[in-house]
Amino acid sequence: MKQVPASRNSAALVLIGGGALLTAMMIDTLAVIGRHTGIPLLGSIELVQVLVGVAGAMSIVAATLHGSHAVVRILTSRLSAGSALPLRRLNLAASALFFVALAAGSLWVGSELWHSQEESELWQVPYKPLRLLISSAMVATAALFVRAAWRGEGK
Repeated sequence: MKQVPASRNSAALVLIGGGALLTAMMIDTLAVIGRHTGIPLLGSIELVQVLVGVAGAMSIVAATLHGSHAVVRILTSRLSAGSALPLRRLNLAASALFFVALAAGSLWVGSELWHSQEESELWQVPYKPLRLLISSAMVATAALFVRAAWRGEGK
């Protein structure tokens, strides 16, 4: 996909995702120090899992927005630009379908558990907002791949 210049949206994605990852690292560091000093941070794994989910959701959208996904060019590197374009579009469309499937699965599980009291054990962190965030990120990623396929972008 075409390289996109930094914008407020991409800066927000990086700040939110990076902040979540740094917070997860700090919590895990405190948990390790606490285990060694006899003052454990109970439930640290729960908090880290939620923060890594946020960081992952933000990073997948940011990587797609900037066209930073890994791409294997075994076929397209041997073809002319005009011949490679349909393969790039097919690759982008397949990527979009993959993320649509991830979003559908996430939304399906979320709909099955929507009326349950799903939360972490110790900290009672609700998982519903995290499910919505991850599902939204998968939908946004699929939409970015569809846009790139429509425009004929790609490496």
